[in-house]
Amino acid sequence: MRYVRQFTMVALVLAASARFLAAQDPPGRVARLNYREGDVSFQPNGVDDWADARINRPLTTGDKIWVGDRGRAELHVGSMALRLGERSDFEFLNLDDQTVQIRLSEGTLLVRLRAIAPDQLLEIDTPNLAFTVRQPGIYRIDADPDAQTTFVTVRDGEGEVTGDGQSFPLYARQRVAVRGGDQLEYNLTSAAGGDAFDEWCSARDRREDQSQSARYVSREVPGYEDLDQYGSWVSQPEYGQVWMPASVSAGWAPYHDGHWAWIAPWGWTWVDDAPWGFAPYHYGRWASFGGRWGWIPGPYQVAPTYAPAMVAWVGGGGGSGFSLAFSSGMAPAVGWFPLGPREPYYPSYRVSQPYFTRVNTTNTVINNVTINNYYRVRNDRNSRIAYMNQRVENGVIAVPQSAFASGRRVSQFARPVSAAQIQAVHIAPGPFVVPQRTSLLGAQAESNARAVARPPAAALNRRVVARTAPPPPAVPFERQQAALARNAGRPLPANEVRRMGQAAPVAAPPVRVVDMSRVKRVQPAMRGEVRPGPQPGVPQPPANERLNVPSGQQPRPDAREAQQRDQQRQQQQEMQRQQQRQQQDAREAQQRQQQQEVQRQQQRQQQDAREAQQRQQQQEMQRQQQRQQQDAREAQQRQQQQEAQRQQQRQQQDAREAQQRQQQQEMQRQQQRQQQEAREAQQRQQQQEAQRQQQRQQQEAREAQQRRQQQEAQRQQQRQQQEAREAQQRQRPAPHTPPAPRPEPRKEQKPPPREEKNRN
Repeated sequence: MRYVRQFTMVALVLAASARFLAAQDPPGRVARLNYREGDVSFQPNGVDDWADARINRPLTTGDKIWVGDRGRAELHVGSMALRLGERSDFEFLNLDDQTVQIRLSEGTLLVRLRAIAPDQLLEIDTPNLAFTVRQPGIYRIDADPDAQTTFVTVRDGEGEVTGDGQSFPLYARQRVAVRGGDQLEYNLTSAAGGDAFDEWCSARDRREDQSQSARYVSREVPGYEDLDQYGSWVSQPEYGQVWMPASVSAGWAPYHDGHWAWIAPWGWTWVDDAPWGFAPYHYGRWASFGGRWGWIPGPYQVAPTYAPAMVAWVGGGGGSGFSLAFSSGMAPAVGWFPLGPREPYYPSYRVSQPYFTRVNTTNTVINNVTINNYYRVRNDRNSRIAYMNQRVENGVIAVPQSAFASGRRVSQFARPVSAAQIQAVHIAPGPFVVPQRTSLLGAQAESNARAVARPPAAALNRRVVARTAPPPPAVPFERQQAALARNAGRPLPANEVRRMGQAAPVAAPPVRVVDMSRVKRVQPAMRGEVRPGPQPGVPQPPANERLNVPSGQQPRPDAREAQQRDQQRQQQQEMQRQQQRQQQDAREAQQRQQQQEVQRQQQRQQQDAREAQQRQQQQEMQRQQQRQQQDAREAQQRQQQQEAQRQQQRQQQDAREAQQRQQQQEMQRQQQRQQQEAREAQQRQQQQEAQRQQQRQQQEAREAQQRRQQQEAQRQQQRQQQEAREAQQRQRPAPHTPPAPRPEPRKEQKPPPREEKNRN
């Protein structure tokens, strides 16, 4: 049972960890600014400055757009097109995988919605109302601050208008003008013909509808419609249809013309200068075919997941030691190259395994087993991946870290990185460079700060009505800089940013959320003039009206004529109907009270059930904690026992080692004594041999001296004898005989040399 509890505890911990990581995952989609005309500026989330809006800039929650006089702009969120007219103040209150919530304080917005999932929400909040889109279609919203009126036109589709206390549906080919705040006044009419802005939007729609690239790229990939004009599709045997850009310079490679921007929560994001440069840089993969680069889109059938840049990083910056020689001299560098087909994308931000799988499998063909293996070794710097574009000529480039962080154009500072230089550094999971203020706005924001069009303060501070509560405002970038520096320039986790916002709350955007429990759904009639909406208990004057139902269900003309003929009779019966309505209202009020009482009772029961479930969960958690504590105590005891055993074993091992050291030392001392005795014996032998040698030399010297003395004595004696004979001969006359020969003196014979004995 203990092992079962341990297994259960590990499973619960893993599940909680997976849910926690999934909550930290960034959204899988963003908005792309793909067209601008005239003065268009933007304000990134987290800063107070405005900058000139750049094409291909990714936009997310909290980003603002201002379209000045005689200006227009177009954005895409997946297949949905958002088009803005002049003098429009636009903001994304929320943008994630399920929600697109827009704040339009003034101006014109036209929405072309191709598809919407059941769990997705599209809401446009204006000063008078919140409009919720229910079906795919074409919708136009005009917010007129001077007239304090919002106009909603449904060309095709269906939506719902919500204000304070009331909500009603709006169908195709209908238009409503809503005035007021606390008490709505509305005028529901048929939609009129379009103006020049509608014609421009229709032309943009036709351009998307006729796109040939939509046969190879999912319409949920922003920017697919620009590929037809700036390139062509070529079939490659290994990859299928590949898009080849046209009119690029010799030696061109992806991710060379543009700049890097800091966009939370993804961090460093590529913003390309080319008009087609969005889809190929945030989705799919790149490959080189005979010296020409081609873009390979992801699987067509799946919804794509956005990535800030599909690249692998060289060196990574942040003190990695990767430096190169630039025109300004040696400087710390950041390098990158495009990912190839079937190669994994490693985000520099913290993600869960499902997100890691999704961002890779929706952008290239790669099986789950391989992607799971890549996820397990994501933090192993020793793992080597053979990147195909790493060896392509001019595929790897680098810029100084200072130019990278300041958002400057890459082409002004870039230089290629050789294969030998790449081998000397590791492939990093991201550029660990701390962002600056210009990283959010771009380097051009410094020089164009005064010329940028800004919305009036009234537009920024104007309150809008919302049906859905938006998320909390972002923490200012200045308050995040210190934490980003400590985090080596990597994006901060969502929970840490949330704690920073809770510690020092940020001023929320001017949004008034409607209490939906007090909103009554009504069925307004199509009428010719603006009048107050129906109020309970107040008689309404008769009018020539028809029910607000879809156009296919409106009464026939003969029925309307019959209704006009019976108008007098209806006027006479109006008082009776009013009384009946009052009675009906009373019955409905009683029924509502009963329903409310039933609902309250159900809520109490549900609350009791939730409390009981919470108590059970708490008890289960307590039991789980007790089991965990018991397991922890048992584990601690086992650890202590194991530690005691290890300690005893270490002591025994130390004693054995000490004994061995003593024995070794004794043996060494004995060897040293033996060696010393041998040296002393050798010295004694040498001394004795030297003494014997000296004695032999002295003996030989004495013997030689004695022999010389004896020989000298013999010679002396012989000379004396000779002299005596000569003297005797001189005394008597010698006969005349030849004198005998005189004997020659004997030569002294030296003793033979003695052989020396060998010395030891």
